[in-house]
Amino acid sequence: MNVTESPDAPSHFSDRELELLHELAELCGVATRYIGQNGQPVDITPATILFALRELGLKLPAVPTQLSLEDAKKALLASRYSKLIAPTITAIAGQRRNVEVHCIDGDTVEAWVITEKDEEIRCPQLNIWVDPVTIDATTYGTATFELPELPAGWHELHARISGPTGEKHATSTLLVSPQRLGSAERFVTQPATGVMAQLYSVRDRDAWGMGDYRTLTMLGQSLQKLGGADFILVNPMHAAEAVPPVENSPYLPTTRRFTNPIYIRVEDTPEYHAHPELHETIGVMKENLAQANGTSEELNRHPVMSSKLRALYMLWDAGIGNQRREALSHYREHEGLGLEGFATWCENAASEYSTQHGMKLTAEFFAWVQMLCQEQELAAHTALTQHMRIGLMADLAVGVHPGGADSQILADVLAPGASVGAPPDGYNQQGQDWSQPPWHPWKLAEEGYKPWRDMLRTILRSSGGIRVDHVLGLFRLWWIPRMGSPTEGTYVRYDHEALIGALVLEAERADAVVIGEDLGTFEPWVQEYLASRGIMGTSIVWFEGDAHGAKTPDRYRELALTSVTTHDLPPTASYLRGGHIDLREKLGVLTRDPAEEYAEDAQWQSQVLSMMGAAGAFAGLNCESYFTTEANSGVLREAQNPQHGRDNRPGGADGLSSTHALVSTGILEGMNRFLSMTPSALRCVSLVDMVGDLRAQNQPGTTHDVYPNWCIPLCDHTGRSVMVEDLSELTLAHDVLAAARGEF
Repeated sequence: MNVTESPDAPSHFSDRELELLHELAELCGVATRYIGQNGQPVDITPATILFALRELGLKLPAVPTQLSLEDAKKALLASRYSKLIAPTITAIAGQRRNVEVHCIDGDTVEAWVITEKDEEIRCPQLNIWVDPVTIDATTYGTATFELPELPAGWHELHARISGPTGEKHATSTLLVSPQRLGSAERFVTQPATGVMAQLYSVRDRDAWGMGDYRTLTMLGQSLQKLGGADFILVNPMHAAEAVPPVENSPYLPTTRRFTNPIYIRVEDTPEYHAHPELHETIGVMKENLAQANGTSEELNRHPVMSSKLRALYMLWDAGIGNQRREALSHYREHEGLGLEGFATWCENAASEYSTQHGMKLTAEFFAWVQMLCQEQELAAHTALTQHMRIGLMADLAVGVHPGGADSQILADVLAPGASVGAPPDGYNQQGQDWSQPPWHPWKLAEEGYKPWRDMLRTILRSSGGIRVDHVLGLFRLWWIPRMGSPTEGTYVRYDHEALIGALVLEAERADAVVIGEDLGTFEPWVQEYLASRGIMGTSIVWFEGDAHGAKTPDRYRELALTSVTTHDLPPTASYLRGGHIDLREKLGVLTRDPAEEYAEDAQWQSQVLSMMGAAGAFAGLNCESYFTTEANSGVLREAQNPQHGRDNRPGGADGLSSTHALVSTGILEGMNRFLSMTPSALRCVSLVDMVGDLRAQNQPGTTHDVYPNWCIPLCDHTGRSVMVEDLSELTLAHDVLAAARGEF
């Protein structure tokens, strides 16, 4: 299988030219071949390799020749040897390691460390011979030094050389991280159970048409009434556009460091309480939106954002008072240039909107709004931790919108000509393009990974854990030429020791757990490495299988967050009836015969459910008879049989009755009971399964004009909206959550 050749690519490479191209790719961390999810090798075309090399900064002509490729290789090596030390160096706390310093052959070399606490530690030179390297007329030598045992932290490594040509000094970021994240251990010995929710889709009766921070606190209270949970995993809360219209997808933010003000509850701000004269006006604005809280219609973020922005501006314009201004000054000083850059971007992006709506939306206003976000998020997390072991678990998106704030502010450490995505796999057979510019691995290292560190610190300040979406991207990312096809991409490697090291260090300091979403195409050693650093993986029941079939509970990973489903699949009541195939067929994103998909899926579901039944997951439940003789029988077999026609699936004539049977017979309860039978440190229940919801929140590979991704409110299986206040009264919610906790 080959990646498609782009039309403007050179049509032929000699054997030597291809060999040189592959050597360059290896030096730059660009894949020339990878192993697909089906276990088969996939070769990358020269055109795609050239695209990735050019995006990394190599100067290559439109039609490379052997000479130009040789020159590019020499220039790359000369650039690397001319630098005394790598811009970022990693180490493990309490362990020694060797580090190389480049010099002109024969120079005198010395190296030392300046720690976070401003302590100076000299590094001894080791008697290790490294052959000199001559490039053109210059011969480079390499001296090896020993880094001492150091505490975890962000330190500096210094190197100095002196010789006939003079003296030269260089400084490197020295990232020393704990060997293993300590927070993971307590959940291996005492597993925790939590709930995943798309917060915007969950509403309380007093909400502004969408869920927000007060809704989050109320959700925690409802879960407490249902017997309790240890955490709530929410969708990414990253900021979208500064003013309407705003992006629907929480996974395509304008920045990952700062927060979306759409989640602010205006009435919970100190400024609202300081201005009672504005309560009536703001109340009318909210009431206009609150009327939609009880509907099952598609969510519309634009009026919500517009109204909250107007209400916040009214409070700001009325004056926030000296005490709050002092708090804002401290907040801006603490956040530094990152906040100032984002707030200034927001002011510029809102310029036309400000004029049209008679508001003066300044950088200072947007900085204040971010302070409100941080205050309310921290307050919600604090409220959750009164009854939860972890509290709020944040979600970190893979990247940012190509036209957003981070794409502009962090342009120096991004690769704007590339788009992040994923190669074709079993579920997304055409591949995926997430349209996000990736980190530039070399430039990020030159910045000492500061943008990554600062983002992690901001998110972890008000949460007890973080889920890293597509954590595989910290090892390698699928780069696609912007506006190209996902099949025209290739993998580009990253310094995973630096990215993971920073993540472990910052999480350890915040006493937070880290979940890596490690689904998709990956190299087997990656999961082992993550586990060795105390980062939990992700196990989805439907995806847990190998050559021996569906995994029995004892074969699940300890260090993992395990759940029945994920936000990229339909709720389980729909999935059991083939809803994931129905939807993809309807939207035209299948590449195989639907009948084959249904047959293969029914067989796999039969395996999974039979295994669960044998493990005792359905013991004592009304559905037990479905799995004791012939698995996937009864409602499930009928619902998944294409021969019975579409009327037997959700939305059809018999859809409601058969779905009701799935919801009421204990199947959802039994499947979540299975989670408690695994050794996984974290077990996670989907809120949509607790209410018997049917509609998918997201269909990967589609846009809003095809499917209303991220705009589906929380509803039960009849399509009736579920308010957070009513959650604790639902028998299904109680039974499913109790089952996941292992309460038989």
